[in-house]
Amino acid sequence: MMTLRQFARQVESIPLATSWYLGDLGEALGKQELFTQQSPQKLKVLREHALIESAVSSNRIEGVTVEQSRIATVIFGKSRLHNRDEEEIRGYREALDTIHRLRRELPVSEETVRLLHQLSQSSGDAGRYKEKDSDIIEKHPDGRVFVRFKTVSARQTPTFMQESFLHWRDCVHQRLFPPLIAMAAMNLDFLCIHPFRDGNGRVSSLLLLLQSCHLGYEVGRYISLERLIEENKDRYYETLEQSSQGWHEGKHDPWPYINYLLFILKTAYREFEERVGQIESPKGEKAELVLRAIGMQRGEFRLADIERACSGVGREWIRSLMGKLKQSGELTCEGRGPAARWTYHPKKQ
Repeated sequence: MMTLRQFARQVESIPLATSWYLGDLGEALGKQELFTQQSPQKLKVLREHALIESAVSSNRIEGVTVEQSRIATVIFGKSRLHNRDEEEIRGYREALDTIHRLRRELPVSEETVRLLHQLSQSSGDAGRYKEKDSDIIEKHPDGRVFVRFKTVSARQTPTFMQESFLHWRDCVHQRLFPPLIAMAAMNLDFLCIHPFRDGNGRVSSLLLLLQSCHLGYEVGRYISLERLIEENKDRYYETLEQSSQGWHEGKHDPWPYINYLLFILKTAYREFEERVGQIESPKGEKAELVLRAIGMQRGEFRLADIERACSGVGREWIRSLMGKLKQSGELTCEGRGPAARWTYHPKKQ
């Protein structure tokens, strides 16, 4: 809210690095339609892979993990989940599904943010703003604890959130400054407000995806923004810390964090272009999807695990490919029939 409030008054100048990112992203947006006119099967491979990566990476950043061998079951299956971590990963998948399905029909609003939190959290206060003050605490190995950032109080949170969305609507409708800057600025404000007791990082990623779709930048449907953030998490924490200093007084420097998110979006488009080119033909798309699902397994798995991860690919087709991999030594099998236990042995490069 403090960043958008500051920008709503006037953006005196845009840093040169930011201008470069905006130019590159404008060019990427111009190419987006060309990429998305590829074969639907090609894009389906990318969407399903991005769905898995997003659900796993966003939760892993916040310390929520699941056994590698259960990833496909947790994300795509309907079986009983084992613990809260699995519930939250599947819930995040459901939140992603909602955004991917509705995209621009889903408004950028407080109601939507609370819905996304409700879907991605398994706690009793899911979908509700925090009721107690909760600062961001850093713990050192020697046991020392200190407040890394003092978030907005529980009492002020509803007001700050309401104003944030009002500023967002004004920025988008009046074009007071480039919408991508408004998107990144609001993401920074959201993290500084810290409106929920838990799960703020996950909801910030979902909000980023939704807002980018509203602005026409739909690369997050095909390339996991959450994975890219996790791969660059040191820079994420560094720029967030830099840009949050002095936030309460409106004297902070938002540009390090804004540039970081623009960098993530630019990286996603570059990877999207590369990966669309790597998927050679529709004939190999089913194999690509199945091979990716097998490659994500750790330890033993069953045919049903691969089926769940490869919706739209028939069981017999999967069974045939796995049989070929068994002959080549990349898979071994114990038992027979649906209960057979498979193990993946990747070839050394």
